[in-house]
This record gives sequence, structure tokens and C-alpha cells, in this order.
Amino acid sequence: MSRFLFVSLPLTGHVNPMAAVAKTLTAQGHDVAWAGSEAYLRPLVGPDAAIQQIPLRPHRRQADRGMAAAKTRWEEYIVPHCRVSLKGVDKAVRAFGPDVMAVDQHAVAGALVAHRYGVPWASMAPTTMELTRPYRALPKVEAWIQALMAKMWSDAGLPGEPPHDLRFSPHLLIAFTGAALTGPLSWPDNAALVGPALAERPADLDFPRDWLDPGRKHVLISMGTLAAENSHGFYERAVEAVRPLGDRVQVILTAPPETIPDAPDHVLVRTRVPVLELMPRLDAVVSHGGLNTVCEALAHGVPLVVAPIKGDQPINAAQVQAAGAGVRVSFARVRPEALRAAIVTVLEELPVRAAAEAVRDSFAAAGGAAAAAEQLARLARDGQDASRREREGSLESLS
Repeated sequence: MSRFLFVSLPLTGHVNPMAAVAKTLTAQGHDVAWAGSEAYLRPLVGPDAAIQQIPLRPHRRQADRGMAAAKTRWEEYIVPHCRVSLKGVDKAVRAFGPDVMAVDQHAVAGALVAHRYGVPWASMAPTTMELTRPYRALPKVEAWIQALMAKMWSDAGLPGEPPHDLRFSPHLLIAFTGAALTGPLSWPDNAALVGPALAERPADLDFPRDWLDPGRKHVLISMGTLAAENSHGFYERAVEAVRPLGDRVQVILTAPPETIPDAPDHVLVRTRVPVLELMPRLDAVVSHGGLNTVCEALAHGVPLVVAPIKGDQPINAAQVQAAGAGVRVSFARVRPEALRAAIVTVLEELPVRAAAEAVRDSFAAAGGAAAAAEQLARLARDGQDASRREREGSLESLS
């Protein structure tokens, strides 16, 4: 059995798929630990997971879009998070002694410490934002990001220049998506597309399950934390979009209930909902296009209406539409009538539902958490075999 240390940004959409992989490794008898904030991770990774405490740095200034969003993502989150977490990740590695580190693509401190101690590591890609090279047509942007990573490398006291892009491990890249969704992209030779990694989550005992009417179709509208901060009126327009559909549709809408004071009876407004539990009972999802929500829906063959806000969400929305598994609309500008038409389309048009089911089948074949766990276990075995051969070579040279 091997020892695995997981290092993620403190973002739910990043932790959830990695947690599914960690739970699979634990169930197989491996030793697994996390380097992160106890307060943040504990509700997501479960009561029995081992956590090596490091500081938490909240994500700030998320409202920017376009290239401004990339600038703030790196300068005001990724780089500062690396700075505040580096010592904690270093301490966790020295305390836990992992055979392999599973490192969120943007938790750069994990990559730096893996290099510092020569620990084999895998890049975990819970988003598609920088899964390949989205800025290949913008060489100045690519050079700017590389310069930031070079500075993080030197600030960590590592010699010379980074030997490669620190977002991409030379050992293994695990992406929580699949070719049926991404289309024909240019992948690194060591990439493993495993599809969504899903695991049981803590039950929401307060959710009113008996509210769901089996005689009507069910739509989840879930727009993430960015919409909660600045919805641009999307929630109000969404309620107006579904208001005439009450005879045949029930809607679960995730938003602060006080923001929707006049919701009709067929719209249930909740701050949070048990998404994975609901998926088998859903007929459509309206989403901001975060990779987790997109892949969780398509893993159940549920088509989507995607209203992307920022980050990798426009990429995911384009992929959903190209796959035929949903419809893309404008988050800021879509009118209730157009949103209603999009929802009716994904609820009723058979080709859209068939495309979503085709993606579901491809995800199932990719293997999910079990496939990711096997990739990590193989990396650990390869590392242990290499260490054994090195020891044997040293002994032979002494004899």
C-alpha cells in the first residue's frame, strides 16, 4: 500500500472530485492525507480523513471577466495562495512522507514542494480553464504566466528555472472530463481523462424530498457562488422564465431565499441542495457552466442550459453545445422568454437528450474516481520500483 497527499485550492468545485479519488484510495487500503484548512476541508472530505493543517486564503475579487479575470486569478489568488501555503505544504510532506502527491493544477505550492523533495506528483485538473493551452494565441499572456511561476519557483528557494510548466506534472495529468465533451484537443502524452469523479456526500436531512411531484418534470437552476454575489438579475429572470410552466415542471433553485420573495409554488428556493442525490430525478439543469456541475449532470444523462459567467465556464458551455447536449445562453442578457425556450428545448427535444446520454455513456467508460485512483496507484508503484532499483544498484556497487 502507498501514501498519498492531496493538495487542493480551498474551492468546493476543486475539492469534490479530488475527494472522490481520495475516498477510493482509502477504501483500497492506501494511506491518504490532505494538506489544507481543517475548517474548510472537513465538511467536504468527511470526518475520518487525515488533514495536515495549512492556512486558508479565501478567493477574492471574482467579479472581473475576460483577461482581467485571468489577471486577478493569478495575481490576487493563485500567487498569494502559494505564498501563504508553501510552508504548510512543506511541513505536511515532511510529516506525512507521501509516495505520491495529488496536486490541484493551481495549488502551485504542491508542485514546488514535490520538486523540492523529489516526490512523484500528479496534476489534478478540476477545471478546463488551463487544461491545455487556452492562451496559445496570446504569447504575451503565456509569457506573463510563466514569469509568475518562475518567480514562485525562485521565491521557494529552488535552483535555476522551473524545468516545465508547473501546472502540468511531468509524471501524470488527471482531468475530470472526457473526450466526448472536450472534442479533439491536443493532450499531453501523460494525460488521463477519467470523466467526473463522484462520491457520496453528506446527506441534506432538511431537503423536502416529498415536495417533488413524480407527475412533473424537474429542473435544477444552480448558478454557483459568483451569481450569488452579483446575479445581474438572473434569478429574477429565471423565475419569470419558468413561471408559466408550473402545470408540467417543478424547479429547484439554489439562491438565498430572501432574493426570491415571490417564488411561485412550483419553484423551491434553497440556499443549497443535495445535487448528486437529486440528479437521477432531474430532467434538466440550468447552470453557470462550472465543470463539476456540467459533468455531474451529463454523468446522469441530464441535458443543460448553460449561462457562463467567467473562468472556464464559457469553454464548458461551448463544449456542451458542440456535443449537442445542451443550449448556451447569456448570463447577463438572456430574457425570460429566451431562457424559457432554452429550458423547453432541453426538456423536450429528443436529439438533445440523446446527446446527453451519449456523453453519460462515455463518462462511464472513462472510469471516474476508480480510474483516477488506479493512475495514482500506478504512479506510486513506478516510484517505489525505481527506488528499489536504485537501492539495489547502490548495493551492487558496494559489493
